[in-house]
Amino acid sequence: MIRVANAPCSWGALEFDVGAAATWDRVLDEIAGTGYAGTELGDWGFMPPDPARLRDELDSRGLELLGAFVPAALWRPESHDAAVEIAIRTARLLDAVSRDRPVIVLSDENASVPLRAGRAGRVRREDGLNPAQWACFAEGATRLARSVRDETGLRTVFHPHCGGYVEAPWEIDDLMGRTDSDVLGLCLDTGHITFGGGQPEEVFARYASRVWHVHFKDCEPAVASRARSNAWDYLRAVREGVFCELGKGSVDFRRVLDGLQLRGYDGWIVVEQDVLPGMGDPAESAVRNRSYLRQLGI
Repeated sequence: MIRVANAPCSWGALEFDVGAAATWDRVLDEIAGTGYAGTELGDWGFMPPDPARLRDELDSRGLELLGAFVPAALWRPESHDAAVEIAIRTARLLDAVSRDRPVIVLSDENASVPLRAGRAGRVRREDGLNPAQWACFAEGATRLARSVRDETGLRTVFHPHCGGYVEAPWEIDDLMGRTDSDVLGLCLDTGHITFGGGQPEEVFARYASRVWHVHFKDCEPAVASRARSNAWDYLRAVREGVFCELGKGSVDFRRVLDGLQLRGYDGWIVVEQDVLPGMGDPAESAVRNRSYLRQLGI
């Protein structure tokens, strides 16, 4: 049975410096209070890293911990050792706290390369990795995922993300084609795939057996169009609301959900909206997003 969660990024707790975000206890209170069954960890240190305390905090609110985002500049070979260490540390916390099947959500170190941050939503093939960098990236992702599995038994999914090196549909294809389907899965993030120029339902159709985790995020087409025509960077697009409330953008969630259910997907759907400080009340958006998903039957 598909269950629905929300994530700290919906309260402005992102991997980027975006100003004062909500505290972790407020985030947990409001996720539980707005009708969600689980959450992701957020950046390391956002929530208490002590397993016993974190489990108590989650249990007291009836929440499950289902994943954690781990960014890594995998195209740089010197980053691999540290990335593996961080991923294993994070996976051990997930394994100690969660009663479900949590995943490591691996991604590029997004918005760290000016070229890619500046071309979010409109990347060209020449903006991407060269063959040697691709080989390094895929090797690093595979090593990290295998290490997490061997050390903790947890699975790793890769999260395509605008502002990073795996954003456009052909870049998703490149990474999936260069990695082992038994070792590395895919996080189907509907908003990032859409802003990156893809169609979530088509990506799912190609890689359904590797989709072990799902993020439901919408993409506001008018904002996305302005971002492209005005050459906004990734953070400017986010601040302007490119990731809107569910059902108010261009993602066909009914079609995506039908595809997931047809293939027997029984993992989590995590709502993400990136409500940054000053962009509105995250809890109110969370209520509307949950109501929209109930209309879809989940």
